[in-house]
Amino acid sequence: MIDKRKFKDTEISLLGLGTMRLPCKTAIKREANPLIDYEKGQELVDYAYNHGVNYFDTAYMYHVGKSEKFIGTALKKYPRESFYLADKLPIWLCPKKSDMEKVFSKQLSRTGMDYFDFYLLHSLNKENFDKCEKFGAYDFVVKKKEEGKIKNIGFSFHGTIEDLKRIVASHKWDFAQIQMNYLDWKNQDAKTQYEILTDAGIPVIVMEPVRGGKLAEVDSDIEEMFKKARPNNSVASWAMSFVASHSNVLTVLSGMNTIEQLDDNISTFTDFTPFTESEYKICENACAMLNKSEVIPCTGCDYCADCPQGIKISTIFDIYNQFKKSEISKDEAVNLYSKIDVNASACVNCGKCASHCPQSIDIPDKMNNLIPEFFK
Repeated sequence: MIDKRKFKDTEISLLGLGTMRLPCKTAIKREANPLIDYEKGQELVDYAYNHGVNYFDTAYMYHVGKSEKFIGTALKKYPRESFYLADKLPIWLCPKKSDMEKVFSKQLSRTGMDYFDFYLLHSLNKENFDKCEKFGAYDFVVKKKEEGKIKNIGFSFHGTIEDLKRIVASHKWDFAQIQMNYLDWKNQDAKTQYEILTDAGIPVIVMEPVRGGKLAEVDSDIEEMFKKARPNNSVASWAMSFVASHSNVLTVLSGMNTIEQLDDNISTFTDFTPFTESEYKICENACAMLNKSEVIPCTGCDYCADCPQGIKISTIFDIYNQFKKSEISKDEAVNLYSKIDVNASACVNCGKCASHCPQSIDIPDKMNNLIPEFFK
């Protein structure tokens, strides 16, 4: 069975199942998609649960609002006290203060749950936290906790170090969720984020440990370096092990969509042994090599999916990156791009997508300059 880590008076599985990238009934990659394959998704949930995974994570807009219903349906067969479900309040989707209640009630209805074990103020940066403070979002979730509808209060984070310090100091938090992996340890200063939370006594939940799959599909020279050190371990296991080796990490979320991915992660976190200094150094070297690549650092999270023009942003970036990684030819890339119903030409440079991008990609610049030039 998978390893667990202590949290208050219980234990949480070191691996958590994220539901942002569930199996779908489509061949298109990285596209926000409501067409969840319930049969394959149920197999994943059952396999995870039966191997000791007890933490499941969803959000209001994952799979265009269909993820919450899926995970509620998939977990319905199991005793409620045997698993922990996390959901999130998307403050940017709340034009009015009263909308927080509407969103929360809809989340309970979608999932079919009476309460959430972990509830987060979603994707906090300066803008979103300012709005949370204006609307009294923290007091709102505290009230829900008093009503028994929330067990633990936290936040997910996508801002600056100064934003994080302010958020941590403003309220009492049971946990926090950050993007953490060996590529972003320095690139996005995840190291400092982790240290701030650890010093504040706030347990860390990790998202994007494999950077949307980027750290599972590295170049051959990086793969050879990993295999030389650990011949029997997968490339992805290096990314998962890096974050789990930090003692204040409570659970590592992975958006697995195949049994093979799930099985590999379960193997990694069963009788887990933290990294040695030499293994940390190998990850540091891998980071340096990855930083020389030309790909767009999109993880396919689709926080940009509510583009007012309906542009398929992550799909376009994925096609571009496939070519840059020599997975497809230029002709194949252009052919795939030509089949997208709303492409980069529709961009009006409004910047809404960039304000929601966890990777801080200048999406309008890519849509107006890089992408049209590449696909012409």
